[in-house]
Amino acid sequence: MCGITGLILSDGVIQKHNLSNMISSLNHRGPDSNGIWINENQNFGIGHTRLSILDLSRAGSQPMHSKNNRYIISFNGEIYNHLDIRLDLKKEYPNLEFSGSSDTETILACIEKWGLSKSLKKMKGMFAIALWDKKKEELKLARDRFGEKPMYYGWIKNAFYFGSELKPIKNNPYFNLEIDRNALTQFIKYSYVPQPLTIYKNIKKLKPGTILKVNAKKNILFEEYWSLSNLTKSTSKINSNLNENNTILNLEQKIQESVESQKLSDVPIGAFLSGGIDSSLIVSMMQLNSNTSINSFTIGFDQKLYNEARFASKVAKHLKTNHTELYVSENEVRNIIPMIPNIYDEPFADSSQLPTYLVSELARSKVKVALSGDGGDELFGGYNRYFQAPKWYNIPKPVKFIGSEVLNFLSPNQLQILYNILKPILPKSLHSSNPINHLTKIMDIFKCNSEWEVYDSLVSLCHNSSDIVINNPDLFKSKDNFPINISHLNYEEKMMCLDISTYLTDDILCKVDRAAMSVSLETRAPFLDYDLVEFAWNLPLNFKIRNGEGKWILKKILNKYIPNKLINRPKMGFGIPLETWLRGPLREWAELLLNKKNITDDGFFNYDIVKTLWDDHISEKKNNQYVLWNILVFQSWKSKWL
Repeated sequence: MCGITGLILSDGVIQKHNLSNMISSLNHRGPDSNGIWINENQNFGIGHTRLSILDLSRAGSQPMHSKNNRYIISFNGEIYNHLDIRLDLKKEYPNLEFSGSSDTETILACIEKWGLSKSLKKMKGMFAIALWDKKKEELKLARDRFGEKPMYYGWIKNAFYFGSELKPIKNNPYFNLEIDRNALTQFIKYSYVPQPLTIYKNIKKLKPGTILKVNAKKNILFEEYWSLSNLTKSTSKINSNLNENNTILNLEQKIQESVESQKLSDVPIGAFLSGGIDSSLIVSMMQLNSNTSINSFTIGFDQKLYNEARFASKVAKHLKTNHTELYVSENEVRNIIPMIPNIYDEPFADSSQLPTYLVSELARSKVKVALSGDGGDELFGGYNRYFQAPKWYNIPKPVKFIGSEVLNFLSPNQLQILYNILKPILPKSLHSSNPINHLTKIMDIFKCNSEWEVYDSLVSLCHNSSDIVINNPDLFKSKDNFPINISHLNYEEKMMCLDISTYLTDDILCKVDRAAMSVSLETRAPFLDYDLVEFAWNLPLNFKIRNGEGKWILKKILNKYIPNKLINRPKMGFGIPLETWLRGPLREWAELLLNKKNITDDGFFNYDIVKTLWDDHISEKKNNQYVLWNILVFQSWKSKWL
C-alpha cells in the first residue's frame, strides 16, 4: 500500500521542492521509501511513497518506468492475480522478461501490451493508478471497481493536481480553500461527503471503476470500465430451484479462492476479528489452509453494549488463531478525537472511526497487512433495512400515523422502557443492540410516502441538513426516486446496489483506508473480489434474506467451521457511546465548538437550529447524537484546516 501524488502545469515549470513537500504529506501511507520523477519539459511531476508488501527489493520501487520507456506509473494497491496475468502475458509474448516480482511491473507490462482499459478489466484487486504517457504527454488516473483505494483530483489555476488524499493537494500555495456548501449539506446528512464531491469546490473524487484522462490543455475525459448497475443488467439469476447445497458449496469455493489470493504477501499478515459473521468467515477461510495459526485482532471495551471482544475471543479460541485483544478505556478512545481531522483530511463522522483506528494500530504492532469482512453486509443482505424496510413501509397509513405520533411523544428513556417491555414478544429479527436508534428510524419511516423516501430516511443521520447549512444550493433536494439504471431491480436489491455504490465506498472503505493507512497498515477485503461479487449478484434474494434475517447463505457456510451458538446474536455496531459522552466527558469540548461566536462567525450553520439540537440532547428530550457529532467533527476539522 502506498501514497501517490503529482501535478500537470498548463504553463510554467515544476519546482522539485514543491513536489517533494506534496509527497512528504503522504509518508504515513508509505514509510519505507519514496521517489519522484519530473519530465524533461518540467510541466509534469509524479511522486510515490512506498509501503513494501510485494517484492521488498529496489526492483519494486516507484515511480516505475515501462520496459519500452513510454509509460511511468505511481501505483497504490495490490493486484492479487498478477502472477496469473504474468503467465497470460508470457503465453502471448514468450520473450517478455521481468526484472522483479512486484505487481506494479506486471501492470506496466499489461498496459504496454494491451492498453490500460483492457488491463484493468483483467485485474483483481484494489488500486489507484496514476499513469503518464510520455508519447502523448497525457495523464490517466484509474480507480478500482469498488473504491477501496482513494483518488482526488482537480484544476487549481494553471495546475492539475492529484493524490491519494487531500493533504498533498492542499500542500501548495495556490490551493483554494472555498468550502462546497452542497458537499457540507450532504456530509451533515450522511456523515460523509459522497463522491464525486469533496468538501472543497475545486477538488473531486474519482468514481470507482473509472478512468480519467487529462493533459496540459485542460481537456478531461472519463471512461467507465466497470459498474455494478451494468453488472446487474447483464447477469442472470441462478435458478432458485437449483440444489441449495451445490450453490452453498460454489459460494464457499469462491470465498476460499478470494481469501487465498489475498493472502499473497512478502510480509506478516493477519485479520480483524469482531466475532460477527463476516470477519469470522474470512478468518475461518484464512485458517483453513494455513499450517500455522493466523494472527487475529480485536479491540474490547468495558461497556457491554459496545464490546464485541468477548465474542471474538470465543471464535478465535475455536479456530485456534494467534489472537490478540486489547481492552481500551474511555479515555483512550476519547484521546483519538483530536486526531480525526488529520487522519480524515476532509470531514468524516462515522464514529466507528475511533475503534477502527485502535484495532488498526493494534494489528500494525504485529503485521503489515490485515484482511477484513467489509462488503459482506451489502452483498448478502446483512443490514436490517433490507428485510425490515419493506415490512414497515407496507403498514397501513393510519396505523403508521398513530405509531409515529406515539413514538415522537416518548423520550429516549421511555423508548428504551417500551423496547424492554416488547422484547420478549418480538421475533429475533427485531431484537436490537441499539433499540433507541432503531425505534427512531421506524418513526421516520412512518412519515415516508415512497420506497425511495424510506431508504433515504434509513441511511440519513440528519433529515434537515439543508436547513442547518446556510446558503446551501441543495442540489440533491430534487432527487425523489431510485436511479433509473437500477429500476429493473426489486426493492431490497435497489437498496443493496446503492449501498455498495455509496455507503460502502464513501463510508466503510474510506473509514478503514484512512484509519489503517494512518498507522501504515494495509487492509484487504476478500468479499470485494469481483468474481465473487458477480456470483453474489446472481444469487436469488432468498439465498441472502430468509425468514426475516440476512446473510442466510453466509451463515450456512460459517456453520461448517464455527458452532451456531458462537455467532447467532443480534448485529452489533462497531461504535462508541456518543449519546452519553456528549452529555458527560465530551460536553465541555462540544460546547466550545458549538458556542454562538464559533457558529455565527463562520457562517456555515444556522445557530438557532444547532442550539436547539444541543439543548434537546442535553436535557434528554431527544437523542441528537449523530447530527451533533457531524457538526462537531466539521467544526473540529475546520479549526485545523481553515
